[in-house]
Amino acid sequence: MEAPEGEGRTFMQVMSEKYSPENFPYRRGPGMGVVVPSGHQGSPMKDRLNLPSVLVLNGCGISLAGDEGEIAAFCAHVVELDLSHNKFQDWNEISKIVMNIPNLQCLNLSSNPLSDAALESFCAEALSRVHRLVLNNTQISWDVVHAFTRAMPELEELFLCLNEYSTVMVSATPCPSLRLLHITDNNLQDWSEVRKFGTIFPSLDTLVLANNNLNSILDSEDNLRRLFPNLRSINLHNSGLSRWEDIEKLNFLPKLEEVRLRGIPLLETYTNTERRSLMIAQLPQVTCLNGSIVTELEREDAERFFIRFYRDRSEEELPHRYHCLVTKYGKLAPLAEIDLRPRCHAKVEVRCEDRVEQVNIRLDQTVAELKKQLKAVVRLSVTNMRLYYIDKDMHSAFGPEEMKYSTRALHSYSIRDGDELLVVPKTK
Repeated sequence: MEAPEGEGRTFMQVMSEKYSPENFPYRRGPGMGVVVPSGHQGSPMKDRLNLPSVLVLNGCGISLAGDEGEIAAFCAHVVELDLSHNKFQDWNEISKIVMNIPNLQCLNLSSNPLSDAALESFCAEALSRVHRLVLNNTQISWDVVHAFTRAMPELEELFLCLNEYSTVMVSATPCPSLRLLHITDNNLQDWSEVRKFGTIFPSLDTLVLANNNLNSILDSEDNLRRLFPNLRSINLHNSGLSRWEDIEKLNFLPKLEEVRLRGIPLLETYTNTERRSLMIAQLPQVTCLNGSIVTELEREDAERFFIRFYRDRSEEELPHRYHCLVTKYGKLAPLAEIDLRPRCHAKVEVRCEDRVEQVNIRLDQTVAELKKQLKAVVRLSVTNMRLYYIDKDMHSAFGPEEMKYSTRALHSYSIRDGDELLVVPKTK
């Protein structure tokens, strides 16, 4: 039904416009051509809508639910609903929509102006079947958050990004069903706030804290084990961590397997290779770092690198992990430095008849280019010049090798300092 003028657009109004047969004439699968029951023959939707099970109505100016009977008639098969970037300011209107979508599992209400909206208990209970709730950039209070977690026994994933939280309020009633908390881009700085999540969400599997300026991890081993017994993945991208001690404390999380740790002050002075190797060596139980699987071979290389990285430090500077790895591998000697880059120049003896001169030659040039360089040395034209290469170490075994191919690169001869070039005038 159309909303009264000045009251905003309704959910049903927008849905009828977007998913009318004129806009979606062909559709297969669940929701194909949903027909309005006989009690709604006056519907402005021409009695039929082609609705998908994933319903996206973001940025449509919706602030009201509309006819609840029509919502129930058309949306029985809908499992995901995106109402982000609309104009909802009343939880009652949202609850009218949700309670008439019996199979709804995922609800996105991001960027709706809900910061001042009062939440009645029956409105929260309307979301009781929802598994994933997205409340990014809504600035809702922790009281409202906890009202939902108390009323939603099946809630598994909760998104609270961009809500300007600098503190966390503990709920008297924990939410044991929650597995994933996504709370990036807030103002959380003190670990004393973050540790509250362990009390509120005791079954937490994944904690995404990116873009919070968290300055340290201040907790004992016993507390971390008790607060986060099931935490498998943590994202600390762009946090304020600046001490290796904070990274070491992640080892106290008993089930931790995946860590994301880019953009932290601690790693600014290291190269990319050093960052990854040092991090892998510090986190022996982590199997995925910054989205990449850590293989057994990479782990061994990283641990050996770690020993060599710290081997010349004073005892006071050595991290605890160093001693553990020395017990495993021993005190490793530094790797020999081998320069595998191709040589660019060589100093050779150029002989022509009775003249001998020391000449520096570039090895990235061709035989033809070398002959041009030698014109002034041997006083012969390029066309009147035969050129031979003599390897100083293989002189007696192989003799001179004629350099007859003008386009051949000099580095292919493996010329080294002290080798000889013999220039012979062509006979007429």
